[in-house]
Amino acid sequence: MRKASVGIIGCGNISTAYLKAALRFDNLQVTACSDLDLARAKARAAEFDIPTACSPEHLVRREDVDIVLNLTIPAAHADVALASLDAGKHVYGEKPLACSLPDGRKIMAMAVAKQLRVGCAPDTFLGGGLQTCRKLIDDGWIGQPIAACAFMTNHGVESWHPNPDFYYQPGGGPMMDMGPYYLAALVNILGPARRVCGSARITFPERIATSQATFGRVIPVTTPTHITGTIDFACGAIVSVLMSFDVWGADLPWIEIYGTSGSLKTPDPNTFGGVVQVRRAGATAWSPVPLTHGYVDNWRGLGLADMAAALASGRPHRASGELALHVLESMNAFLESSADERYVTLQSSVERPAPLPMNLREGQIDS
Repeated sequence: MRKASVGIIGCGNISTAYLKAALRFDNLQVTACSDLDLARAKARAAEFDIPTACSPEHLVRREDVDIVLNLTIPAAHADVALASLDAGKHVYGEKPLACSLPDGRKIMAMAVAKQLRVGCAPDTFLGGGLQTCRKLIDDGWIGQPIAACAFMTNHGVESWHPNPDFYYQPGGGPMMDMGPYYLAALVNILGPARRVCGSARITFPERIATSQATFGRVIPVTTPTHITGTIDFACGAIVSVLMSFDVWGADLPWIEIYGTSGSLKTPDPNTFGGVVQVRRAGATAWSPVPLTHGYVDNWRGLGLADMAAALASGRPHRASGELALHVLESMNAFLESSADERYVTLQSSVERPAPLPMNLREGQIDS
């Protein structure tokens, strides 16, 4: 089996997780890495025995790179993706697909024009926890889904993140940062969204960094940090959503799905494993469900490996650019709805990704 050659642009913290996972997949090999800080790229290359460290401009032109893995900061996602596609490379990127909806659409239009693939995180919905939830829904354990809730609440990242500024600028905030995990999980389980109604606000106009690297720095906040609202899904389910960096403490579930015959509690959508629980009609308590699928550890890069397998076989890949664009439009719609005080009907739609086979060994994608 020929391995897909991967070149990484962006050698920050998240690259370590991807590189560790890439070593465990049968169909991936990392041939080059790059960063605006060449010394950081060289250090990562030495750490993981990567043959080449170079500039981003050089990496996208290399003949030994099939897929560019875009691990840059969100503000650079679109530029790197477009440059990679323009150079004839397939692209798999960190979330979100882009910071703006027009840029996301531009990426997908170029991919179609050049007949190239775009993939995008998150791929946590391919993990054993959320794949088990998908199977329970598909098998009718809670009947027809009629409603759901999705909650992500904390007090931001400035207390621990070494570079927290971009989280409080347009393209950041809790919706763009954490929303992709929740919305990708919901689309995987329920199918595409149809319309959005939202409210958003900036609660604290400034944040004070308290991590060691940036202690005391004042961070202006220019994007909403508390977003709430509803999504009407095409299947008929109405989903309540809350994404906030303004909450000091809460006792809310991550995602719960309510059906005509019972309820389903998912694990944290920012993880691959976790506990799945159901409470069927007439039951007096929640019951844990054994996971039906593997990939329960930190397998970031699972979506990349799936895209490589799809390229080899010609099938659709699961963590697709189309899914990422639909998620991006949905997230953007919360802010647009709040600003315009109206429902926003989505222009995009997407098919639910195919479920993973149940009998995969670790490192394998197709049975």
